[in-house]
Amino acid sequence: MSLTVSADLLEQARRGEVDDAAFIDCIRASLPYAWGVISGLIADLDSGDREFADNQVPPPGEAARGELLRLMASDAMRAAVERHYGVRLAFQNCHRAAVFRPGAERAHAEYTTARSQILNQRPELVDC
Repeated sequence: MSLTVSADLLEQARRGEVDDAAFIDCIRASLPYAWGVISGLIADLDSGDREFADNQVPPPGEAARGELLRLMASDAMRAAVERHYGVRLAFQNCHRAAVFRPGAERAHAEYTTARSQILNQRPELVDC
Protein backbone atom coordinates (compact mmCIF):
# COMPACT_ATOMS: atom_id res chain seq x y z
CA MET A 1 0.00 0.00 0.00
CA SER A 2 1.35 3.41 -0.91
CA LEU A 3 -0.49 5.53 1.64
CA THR A 4 -2.13 5.13 5.02
CA VAL A 5 -5.44 6.85 4.37
CA SER A 6 -7.60 7.99 7.27
CA ALA A 7 -11.32 7.24 7.31
CA ASP A 8 -12.01 10.99 6.99
CA LEU A 9 -9.82 11.34 3.91
CA LEU A 10 -11.35 8.25 2.33
CA GLU A 11 -14.83 9.67 2.94
CA GLN A 12 -13.76 13.00 1.45
CA ALA A 13 -12.55 11.16 -1.67
CA ARG A 14 -15.85 9.29 -1.94
CA ARG A 15 -17.79 12.57 -1.79
CA GLY A 16 -15.71 14.24 -4.50
CA GLU A 17 -12.41 16.04 -4.86
CA VAL A 18 -9.71 15.79 -2.19
CA ASP A 19 -8.03 19.09 -1.39
CA ASP A 20 -4.26 19.27 -1.79
CA ALA A 21 -3.64 20.11 1.88
CA ALA A 22 -5.33 16.90 3.05
CA PHE A 23 -3.52 14.85 0.41
CA ILE A 24 -0.16 16.42 1.30
CA ASP A 25 -0.76 15.65 4.98
CA CYS A 26 -1.48 12.03 4.05
CA ILE A 27 1.70 11.79 1.97
CA ARG A 28 3.81 13.39 4.71
CA ALA A 29 2.47 11.02 7.37
CA SER A 30 2.54 7.88 5.19
CA LEU A 31 5.94 8.36 3.58
CA PRO A 32 8.14 10.13 6.15
CA TYR A 33 11.47 9.13 4.63
CA ALA A 34 10.45 10.24 1.13
CA TRP A 35 8.96 13.45 2.51
CA GLY A 36 12.20 14.13 4.37
CA VAL A 37 14.27 13.64 1.23
CA ILE A 38 12.14 16.05 -0.79
CA SER A 39 11.83 18.66 1.95
CA GLY A 40 15.60 18.45 2.49
CA LEU A 41 16.16 19.07 -1.21
CA ILE A 42 13.81 22.04 -1.03
CA ALA A 43 15.88 23.45 1.86
CA ASP A 44 19.07 22.92 -0.19
CA LEU A 45 17.51 24.64 -3.18
CA ASP A 46 16.30 27.56 -1.06
CA SER A 47 19.76 28.05 0.48
CA GLY A 48 21.41 29.03 -2.79
CA ASP A 49 20.86 30.08 -6.35
CA ARG A 50 21.31 26.74 -8.13
CA GLU A 51 18.69 25.65 -10.64
CA PHE A 52 18.19 22.32 -8.90
CA ALA A 53 19.15 20.17 -5.94
CA ASP A 54 19.40 16.41 -6.04
CA ASN A 55 19.87 13.56 -3.62
CA GLN A 56 22.79 11.22 -4.27
CA VAL A 57 22.68 9.31 -0.98
CA PRO A 58 21.07 5.86 -1.22
CA PRO A 59 18.22 5.17 1.22
CA PRO A 60 19.20 3.41 4.45
CA GLY A 61 17.13 0.33 3.62
CA GLU A 62 14.46 -1.21 1.44
CA ALA A 63 11.53 0.32 3.31
CA ALA A 64 12.95 3.81 2.79
CA ARG A 65 13.73 3.05 -0.84
CA GLY A 66 10.16 1.84 -1.31
CA GLU A 67 8.78 5.09 0.09
CA LEU A 68 10.80 7.18 -2.32
CA LEU A 69 9.85 4.97 -5.26
CA ARG A 70 6.15 5.17 -4.36
CA LEU A 71 6.21 8.96 -4.05
CA MET A 72 8.10 9.52 -7.29
CA ALA A 73 6.17 6.89 -9.28
CA SER A 74 2.70 8.19 -8.43
CA ASP A 75 1.57 10.92 -10.79
CA ALA A 76 -0.97 12.16 -8.23
CA MET A 77 1.50 12.31 -5.33
CA ARG A 78 4.25 13.80 -7.42
CA ALA A 79 1.97 16.52 -8.83
CA ALA A 80 0.65 17.39 -5.36
CA VAL A 81 4.20 17.74 -4.01
CA GLU A 82 5.20 19.86 -7.01
CA ARG A 83 2.23 22.18 -6.43
CA HIS A 84 2.87 22.30 -2.69
CA TYR A 85 6.49 23.40 -3.07
CA GLY A 86 6.22 25.18 -6.44
CA VAL A 87 8.95 23.04 -8.00
CA ARG A 88 9.33 20.33 -10.59
CA LEU A 89 10.51 16.87 -9.55
CA ALA A 90 12.66 14.39 -11.44
CA PHE A 91 13.95 10.92 -10.57
CA GLN A 92 16.81 8.63 -11.59
CA ASN A 93 17.58 5.12 -10.37
CA CYS A 94 16.04 4.15 -7.07
CA HIS A 95 17.11 7.12 -4.98
CA ARG A 96 18.30 10.10 -6.98
CA ALA A 97 15.42 12.53 -6.61
CA ALA A 98 15.79 16.13 -7.76
CA VAL A 99 13.84 19.35 -7.33
CA PHE A 100 14.00 22.09 -9.95
CA ARG A 101 13.15 25.75 -9.66
CA PRO A 102 10.40 27.14 -11.87
CA GLY A 103 11.99 28.22 -15.12
CA ALA A 104 14.83 25.68 -14.95
CA GLU A 105 13.60 23.90 -18.07
CA ARG A 106 17.06 23.47 -19.59
CA ALA A 107 18.49 21.91 -16.41
CA HIS A 108 15.44 19.65 -16.05
CA ALA A 109 15.63 18.60 -19.70
CA GLU A 110 19.33 17.69 -19.31
CA TYR A 111 18.73 15.81 -16.04
CA THR A 112 16.05 13.67 -17.65
CA THR A 113 17.97 12.66 -20.80
CA ALA A 114 19.00 9.11 -21.58
CA ARG A 115 22.61 10.35 -21.41
CA SER A 116 22.21 11.58 -17.82
CA GLN A 117 20.48 8.36 -16.80
CA ILE A 118 23.28 6.26 -18.30
CA LEU A 119 26.02 8.39 -16.72
CA ASN A 120 24.32 8.00 -13.33
CA GLN A 121 24.59 4.19 -13.43
CA ARG A 122 26.89 2.43 -11.00
CA PRO A 123 27.31 -1.29 -10.31
CA GLU A 124 25.94 -0.93 -6.76
CA LEU A 125 22.67 0.39 -8.21
CA VAL A 126 21.94 -2.53 -10.52
CA ASP A 127 19.51 -4.24 -8.15
CA CYS A 128 17.86 -1.26 -6.58
